[in-house]
Amino acid sequence: MEDSVKKLKEIVDNSDNIVFFGGAGVSTESNIPDFRSTDGLYNQTYKYPPETILSHSFYVRNTEEFYRFYKDKMLYLDAKPNKAHLKLAEWEKSGKLKAVITQNIDGLHQAAGSKKVYELHGSVLRNYCTKCGKFFSAQYILESDGVPKCECGGIIKPDVVLYEEGLDNEVMRNAISAIANADVLIIGGTSLAVYPAAGLIDYYRGNKLVLVNKSTTPMDSRANLLVSGSIGEIFDQI
Repeated sequence: MEDSVKKLKEIVDNSDNIVFFGGAGVSTESNIPDFRSTDGLYNQTYKYPPETILSHSFYVRNTEEFYRFYKDKMLYLDAKPNKAHLKLAEWEKSGKLKAVITQNIDGLHQAAGSKKVYELHGSVLRNYCTKCGKFFSAQYILESDGVPKCECGGIIKPDVVLYEEGLDNEVMRNAISAIANADVLIIGGTSLAVYPAAGLIDYYRGNKLVLVNKSTTPMDSRANLLVSGSIGEIFDQI
């Protein structure tokens, strides 16, 4: 076991007030592609850039094109939780972990057994008619032809935060509170480049800030411990 992983194990072993903040890198080991790596969505070629397609204004103006991309590239309903998801659920069950804060929209933390999960960007598993509010599953969205519609005629929209849309105030308040009160903050699988989510790190007041990532982030200099590598494999050693 590498020294950095040993230090992380010591921190986890000696704490019962851990908060985890994660991004796309947590789910790449479940074969869900991230956005910013060399083979991520932002480095593939489409008629429009993914940032444009996944914006509120594009959704309103080009709903059919939005859903063509969304069904093809955002829904991975066969994905299973990986070692990172399972370890976090295990820590929560044992009383060590107080909350998971995620930028992911895949629902894999809950599938692994985590109960206290704050989804900053929503979830593909929740979909609502914009007219009557009726709930629809992600499977319904995936199997629909063109733009998914409700029986009432309304368009169904995923409960996912698009570009140009604000984050949910209650989710943000809960995430900020969890981070501000944490003894240990472990951040993993995120470039820490997307705001306002990346700004949550500023609310941490402790001295056990751990960054677990394959690549560097703008916040590396602020970390008390840097662990480089695959988050699932690292967590599996703890």
